[in-house]
Amino acid sequence: MCLRKRKNAIKNGYEWRWHSKVEENQHDVCNNLKKGVRGSEKYILYLWKTSGDFLQSQWDKVFELLGSDVDTIAIWGTFTYTCLLYWIVASFYTFIDVTGKPKFAVKHRIQEISSYPVPFSSVLKLGRQVLINQFLSIPFYMVGYHLMVLRGYDTKKSLPSFQRAFFELLFCVLVEEIGFYYSHRVLHFPFFYKHIHKIHHEWKSPIALAAAYCHPIEHYFSNLIPAYLGPFLLGSHIFTCWIWYSIITFSTLINHSGFHFPFFPPPERHDFHHLKFNQSFGALGFLDYLHGTDVEFKKSESYRRNCWSFSLVPVKDLYPSDPKNN
Repeated sequence: MCLRKRKNAIKNGYEWRWHSKVEENQHDVCNNLKKGVRGSEKYILYLWKTSGDFLQSQWDKVFELLGSDVDTIAIWGTFTYTCLLYWIVASFYTFIDVTGKPKFAVKHRIQEISSYPVPFSSVLKLGRQVLINQFLSIPFYMVGYHLMVLRGYDTKKSLPSFQRAFFELLFCVLVEEIGFYYSHRVLHFPFFYKHIHKIHHEWKSPIALAAAYCHPIEHYFSNLIPAYLGPFLLGSHIFTCWIWYSIITFSTLINHSGFHFPFFPPPERHDFHHLKFNQSFGALGFLDYLHGTDVEFKKSESYRRNCWSFSLVPVKDLYPSDPKNN
């Protein structure tokens, strides 16, 4: 609008009316949003209560199955639950890794390597070490539980509120990331890498089952302890611990899977770590940014592809390699 027309518009009140109309529309939008929130509030609360009642009924069944002995639930229940979850989820990925089928799933593999599908003998080697680590974790569960008892934790049969569980899980994510990042950096010191961490890095193109394929010392130092610290510091309810261990199990299996499936969290960061060795030590990335251990990752194709995908088209086809990098 030129200056003369603008002056006329102001003089005739057009601009004032235009601004008033915009403000009126904004006010209407805000009012509609408020009405929508108020209208759905009862439904959300009902959904919240219903799901809470369902979870409570399922938790009561756990007590019926394992008895009212909290020691049994905290130690053996946690051990059994986490091991079963690990193997059930890993088995789906392992089937693809061994058979190379279905073909549409293999298209989502991050690294294209000549040694794929994976020889079954390699899977057996992985499986043996994973089982060893899982059984060696039993003393950790025992000691960890008794430390929780000494510290004091939520022993009520009733489940914690949604708000409390949610914020405790956020805290656990932060603590685990800090613990994992720095313990992982230590494991890359030459002495510890040579004698401990090198086992885990046998897989430059990892598979899901390799998530817990490592030296037992590493399993304690970098897997179990960082995951345990959050619930211990907060004195979390056993149910919250199980939810947290579920998140950790799914996360580590996906990060090591070697597949970037649609609707799943992107595993590009940790896959790049296995490929390049000295980059991307963390899971979330903020500590890598802080310490400058993501410089090469940010220059890579993996960084461009490190995003959630909601397309059935493989991410590497959505973000093809730059010819300049070839």
